[in-house]
Amino acid sequence: MPEVRGVLDNPLRHGEFGLLERLRLARRMRVAAYDMAIVLPNSWKSALVPWLAGIPVRVGYTGEARHGLINRRHRLERGAGSTIAERYARLADAPGEAALPDLPQPRLAAEPAQCAATAARLGLDGDAAPVALCPGAEYGPAKRWPEEYWARIAGCLAARGHAVWLIGSANDTGIAQAIAAAVPRGCRNLCGRTTLAQAIDLLAIARFVLTNDSGLMHVAAALDRPMIALFGSSSPRYTPPLSKNAEVLWLELACSPCFKRECPLGHFRCMREIQPERVEARLAARLPPP
Repeated sequence: MPEVRGVLDNPLRHGEFGLLERLRLARRMRVAAYDMAIVLPNSWKSALVPWLAGIPVRVGYTGEARHGLINRRHRLERGAGSTIAERYARLADAPGEAALPDLPQPRLAAEPAQCAATAARLGLDGDAAPVALCPGAEYGPAKRWPEEYWARIAGCLAARGHAVWLIGSANDTGIAQAIAAAVPRGCRNLCGRTTLAQAIDLLAIARFVLTNDSGLMHVAAALDRPMIALFGSSSPRYTPPLSKNAEVLWLELACSPCFKRECPLGHFRCMREIQPERVEARLAARLPPP
């Protein structure tokens, strides 16, 4: 992203306090002498580091007991119906400003030479017409399409002559192993084998992407890849893939979106009732043969 000058990686996992790591991160930010920090999450912990770093202007929504930590506070209007991208974009304006211009779609620029080098390094440069499947979701199992459905789609794609790449983090290794075991030919399990930068390179050269509502879904959207995104417990009205090339499948059941990590009713209908036949039909309509 040419707009981004540098990245300071946050080593802490979701929900982890880690005071020592936060102090170390704050020291790195203090050296950079930033004038302003825009704090996107609403948690108290997320606002602590910019305060510890002594950044003079700290912008964010009021959130949970953050008076003092956030000193340019916006109020989040409940029921406003905006996407999370629009909510974040409002933090660039003064608190209370109503007008919000049309937002540009997020864009990631991929270097063809770097993408090709990544594919060669992972032994993928000979794969034909690759399709990327992203079967994981860090938030929890309620956002994951069933692994037997993924296996059916992977087998269908492999039978049509597509190389199938399973892309995700080390936490997705188990589900990816089950999918790959059901499709012995033409399916490569890359979960946990790539850095995030390498995963971006692979998504950039994939012919098509099928994904749960996850971080990789947003990466694929920012790369403007043709894609189908599967939604269940979350809502595409709130966190849609921001790309005209993205198609969303969401049943919009009465119990959805619940935003829970696991199905509170135990039936998981929001994902189980997105039948693989429906996904196969959409892939056949949108994905040309190799």
